[in-house]
Amino acid sequence: MTDTLPDASAVPVVSALPIASTKQTVRALIALLRPRKRALALTTVVLLSATACGLSTPALLGLMVDAVTEGKPFASLLRITAFMLGAAAAGVALTWWSTQLLANVAQNVLADLREDVFAATLAQPSSLVEDAGTGDLISRVSGDVEAVNTVIARVLPATVSALFMISLTLVGVGVIDWRFTVAIVAVAPIHYFALRHFLRRSGPVYRRSRAAQARRGQQLIETLGGAGTVTALRRTDEHIGRIAETSEHAISFDMQAVRLRTNFFAQLNGAELLGLAAVLSVGYWLVTTGSVSIGAATAAALYFHSLFSPIAVFLSNIDELQDAGASLARLIGVTAMPGRPTSIPASARSEPIGVEVDRVSYSYDNSTPVIDSISISIAPGERIAVVGSSGAGKTTLAKLIAGIIPVGDGRITVDGTLIDDLSDAELRHDVVLVSQEVHVFVGTIADDLRLCAPDSDDAKIAEAVDTMKAQWIHELPDGLETRVGAGGYQLTAAQAQHIALVRLALLDPPVVILDEATAEAGTTAAGLLDQAAELAVAGRTAVVIAHRLSQAVRADRILVMSGGRVVESGTHDELIGADGSYAALWEAWSVRS
Repeated sequence: MTDTLPDASAVPVVSALPIASTKQTVRALIALLRPRKRALALTTVVLLSATACGLSTPALLGLMVDAVTEGKPFASLLRITAFMLGAAAAGVALTWWSTQLLANVAQNVLADLREDVFAATLAQPSSLVEDAGTGDLISRVSGDVEAVNTVIARVLPATVSALFMISLTLVGVGVIDWRFTVAIVAVAPIHYFALRHFLRRSGPVYRRSRAAQARRGQQLIETLGGAGTVTALRRTDEHIGRIAETSEHAISFDMQAVRLRTNFFAQLNGAELLGLAAVLSVGYWLVTTGSVSIGAATAAALYFHSLFSPIAVFLSNIDELQDAGASLARLIGVTAMPGRPTSIPASARSEPIGVEVDRVSYSYDNSTPVIDSISISIAPGERIAVVGSSGAGKTTLAKLIAGIIPVGDGRITVDGTLIDDLSDAELRHDVVLVSQEVHVFVGTIADDLRLCAPDSDDAKIAEAVDTMKAQWIHELPDGLETRVGAGGYQLTAAQAQHIALVRLALLDPPVVILDEATAEAGTTAAGLLDQAAELAVAGRTAVVIAHRLSQAVRADRILVMSGGRVVESGTHDELIGADGSYAALWEAWSVRS
């Protein structure tokens, strides 16, 4: 059967998250290993010693054969046996020690890599991560990390040990007689060409397999996440079909990998048969000509036979090493992504600062601009309300000012500094966005609040709770120590938004952006959340995406957006007097209210 890759056009493998090249992966791996040079050197010495102990057995058995054939006393056999037992015991102990040393180094490297991946991911604009898809990211930080972890924990120690075993065995055979080495090396081309064919074919297969698994995961997440909508729109069969299609593509690569492995091992078995026949033939010839003893020939045959296992281990592990290599390249690809500059120290300012939006445009996927050449000047301490119909570009504008998505065309400055030049620390301190979608982390409410301000003590947290009028937190079963999230106290949507405003008070940023941050409030909670929102923006430069126009009335200036542009600007009274878009929105909202 001919091995052919599935049509690449049917299954695009390009991901928004990059995949590192082989050269990049090797450089990154060396950089991770460099701080652990001494540990690696010790591991190498111990592993070589363990291998040498293991290889003493064939040589000692050869001596035993010679002792028997030459009629030496029984005491000689006992001494040889004692040496064999001692070498075996030492080999076991050294092998255990070397495995522990190697695992310790490898696990620490993996831990550093995992942290680097998370740090690099969090340093990226959320738009890039969203474009890549949740499935791609999850498959990298879970499936790819697990693949590398499996290799580190099980495959890598066995592979390194096998390489040492092969090298020292060839040296041992050469010491007995160089012609045995020639017999062994004679079958090496079979191993070489089998391995070459396997590596050339398996690399692309594993890379495409990982990408196909990521797409399958993305499709599953999208379908399950929107299960209610899918069912309501009667699109169940269509989505099941999509899952089946992505699964079939993933399976096709898995099956091709199975065929490659089967052919590979068949060639290895053939090489073992031919090699053993060659060694036995050379041994017979050398013994009959008196060049070596029967014991030496026996030792050579045993040495070659002992190569079966390490060669099989090494070559079979290449399969998993290839898989892990593809996973490692995907992880290194994330760590190599450029993030925001981090060399600028975090700002300590808390007074209001100005924001300038200068001819900024932005579009998703190079389509119709969502933001179309907008220019806004926000003075320090000024409160701007942004209103408009759904799809006008309000949320995109909020994310641009917050630095969550990169500026396409134009420029945005915060206190005179380009937003792209701000470090993560400065941006987190200077500009904080509170959106309608609020995530509550698993743990206590105090733990949740400390995520944004880790140095906050209990007194500071309690002060922020009181400042934001969130006394209901104190009334929970355990107050600030109440566990929330999965398996804990279930907060309402309004309570979750209130916690987000308490986080804001802890951060105390100069610029605040509220993107419908009180939208989930019902009639009873609306007043409390509106009061908290007022407290949140007081004394700060603020941009409020208003879902209730009563919030816009209190703003210093109101911007009306439509089609990605600012079509009106002014105070509430000025815009009502102009009898334009805002006046129409106000009239419609007043009727509904």
